[in-house]
Amino acid sequence: MNALARRCVARAGIPCIWRGKCFSSGNEPAESNQVTPMLRHLMYKIKSTGPITVAEYMKEVLTNPAKGYYVHHDMLGEKGDFITSPEISQIFGEVFSQLGSVLKTCDISIHLVEVSQKLSEIQALTLTEEKVPLERDAESLVYMKGVTKSGIPISWYRDLKDVPEGYSLYLAHEFFDVLPVHKFQKTPHGWREVFVDVDPQASDKLRFVLAPCATPAEAFIQRDERREHVEVCPDAGVIIQELSRRIASTGGAALIADYGHDGTKTDTFRGFYGHQLHDVLTAPGTADLTADVDFSYLRRMAQGKVASLGPVEQWTFLKNMGIDVRLKVLLDKAGEPSMKQQLLRGYDMLMNPQKMGERFHFFALLPHQRLNGGSQGRNACQSRTPSSSVAGFDELVWQ
Repeated sequence: MNALARRCVARAGIPCIWRGKCFSSGNEPAESNQVTPMLRHLMYKIKSTGPITVAEYMKEVLTNPAKGYYVHHDMLGEKGDFITSPEISQIFGEVFSQLGSVLKTCDISIHLVEVSQKLSEIQALTLTEEKVPLERDAESLVYMKGVTKSGIPISWYRDLKDVPEGYSLYLAHEFFDVLPVHKFQKTPHGWREVFVDVDPQASDKLRFVLAPCATPAEAFIQRDERREHVEVCPDAGVIIQELSRRIASTGGAALIADYGHDGTKTDTFRGFYGHQLHDVLTAPGTADLTADVDFSYLRRMAQGKVASLGPVEQWTFLKNMGIDVRLKVLLDKAGEPSMKQQLLRGYDMLMNPQKMGERFHFFALLPHQRLNGGSQGRNACQSRTPSSSVAGFDELVWQ
């Protein structure tokens, strides 16, 4: 596909439709003139083979083995570039504690798919028992093994396909939003893909340009698409198809939590540096890159093999999971006023529609037989309202 795209995109024939600032997110940081190792790598690559797709740009910047942002950075927490729901408040994790009653009689193991060596080390430090040494093998599909503090076997992989199959609960929290996206703009001549090129006016900067003709990734755009600008993520489709196949075959479920929309948004590609929006083409390799998940696309990619639920907004999902009840229990147990204030601030950040409450969404994949009256022949492009209750997606009722 890359070779075909390069043949289609001749450098001399690419018109500059937009300047970089039209697609940037946030102000350029103080170090905007910094020529990072990743920028040098990308400029050499582009000058050698021609402009690259936004998807290839994201993949290089985030997961390049030598210079990738996720490979070597500790990007979480107040000193990092972003913070996720579990770090904001313990309440987020505790609303899922009811899973313990379901799993306590099961023979379970934990399997983490993590490409970042840095993050895998942090995960191991947090989760594993210090007295049990970690097993490491960089050449193996299972590159690290250990035992959690509660005695559960835990393993690390680089790819979902390497995880053993079996009845499983798959959790993907802020996973899909960093997968590479292809960006397209509708023009009088049809859809044209957005590429990244070296700016001819400034040799140490990058810019966005449009391909002069159709490119292979255009096949992922719906024929009846009405938006003027779309982002498609083939990698997300591949993962959803794999999850759907596994769930349909061996049972279980998948729960996906992420920034996203249901096929309505357009240009969502953006960067984060120090918890602030950051120009995606500035100082590549120093900032996180992300794009909102198109849940309507994930639903289509399930291809009717499993049932899908959602997306529902985070505040709705957590309320249905009993977060208000859990907050009351924690407040009653909190002795210090400062602890109570911390709990309330965390609750507000997670639930306030102006903060994370409406920005994050939950989406689930389930076997058809899990939903009463489910039919294998249902429309693959529609979520179905279940006739039996599903935690998080239906209002919590106390009996």
